[in-house]
Amino acid sequence: MSSSWGKNFKISIFGESHGRSIGVVLDGVPAGFTLDMEELNAFMQRRAPGKNKASTPRKELDSPQIQSGFYKGVTTGTPLCAVILNGDQHSADYTQFASVARPGHADYTGFLRYAGYNDVRGGGHFSGRLTAPLCFAGGVAKQLLAREGILVGAHACRIAGIDDRRFDPVSLGKETLLCAASRSFPTLDEAAGNRMAQAIEEARLAQDSVGGVVECGVTGLSAGIGSPMFDGLENTVASIVFGIPAVKGLEFGAGFAASDLRGSENNDPFALKNGKIAAETNNAGGILGGISTGMPVILRVAFKPTPSISQEQQTVDFRAHTQGNVSIHGRHDPCVVVRAVPVVEAAVAIAVAEALLDARGYEGLRATTHQN
Repeated sequence: MSSSWGKNFKISIFGESHGRSIGVVLDGVPAGFTLDMEELNAFMQRRAPGKNKASTPRKELDSPQIQSGFYKGVTTGTPLCAVILNGDQHSADYTQFASVARPGHADYTGFLRYAGYNDVRGGGHFSGRLTAPLCFAGGVAKQLLAREGILVGAHACRIAGIDDRRFDPVSLGKETLLCAASRSFPTLDEAAGNRMAQAIEEARLAQDSVGGVVECGVTGLSAGIGSPMFDGLENTVASIVFGIPAVKGLEFGAGFAASDLRGSENNDPFALKNGKIAAETNNAGGILGGISTGMPVILRVAFKPTPSISQEQQTVDFRAHTQGNVSIHGRHDPCVVVRAVPVVEAAVAIAVAEALLDARGYEGLRATTHQN
């Protein structure tokens, strides 16, 4: 099962949604790096379930227990392993789905791929529950990047057709970048967040769900990080972002809208500002030729509506080869976007750390950590 990612900042995620625990092994964290556990726990709590009606009522502490690679408050340079215990599983809710394909889920494809031996409870290893250890790894990466002056932030920029205001791609400041992280509903515009919350609640009461888009920004990343062709910064980000369950689309900068523009409209004119080379518009989203330009990196991630809905849907029993209907009951998010905001931050931070280590090497970052 391909649940490992990276070559410099390598992560390996393990566990199932209803198993005893889930976790991650992280290899590539420089030795002597001080981890702020309070900050790390606060970041993970942004993703944790059971906080409001927009989230699954499943209650989990999501408190990581570090098993190795951490001693006397600092990293040792050896693999950093964290385990997160599962404590609120309702496995009986999934008994009927051992051979019934829930529409929009990986039940049927997982059955084919693993010859029926996969754990189906709560979606098993396909579950969004596995984004908790991803957030642990991303939380470590965010702290590592912050020591380098690199910040990663995100917000729900669209849910159920309702738009939040977008990041300024040219002048994205720290306050705006990190604004959504301090709010119960992660938007820049609180009024837009209220409308989104209402739309989610209406979908929940109708036994339905909604999807949306998360916008993520990275500031402080110097120009020249990344590579052309297959190891480009966009490629690196995309390869881990698409590992987040429910992600169906990704765009950088102007993205798909650029296809409707002329070159004269889409190109980013360069200028000298305060003695530095900068782009006037940043339609490129901070990346050209797979390499950072020094402008804010801007990307947007599209999430499908939660497939677990209580409305009756048509399906098949893939063992008995019979057709029928199914109604999915249990505890599910009527919209995954709200809790996905920190998950996108985590994935992007891991990708940027990977690219930074690739450019500077392990020793380059270790020297920085010793100075802090």
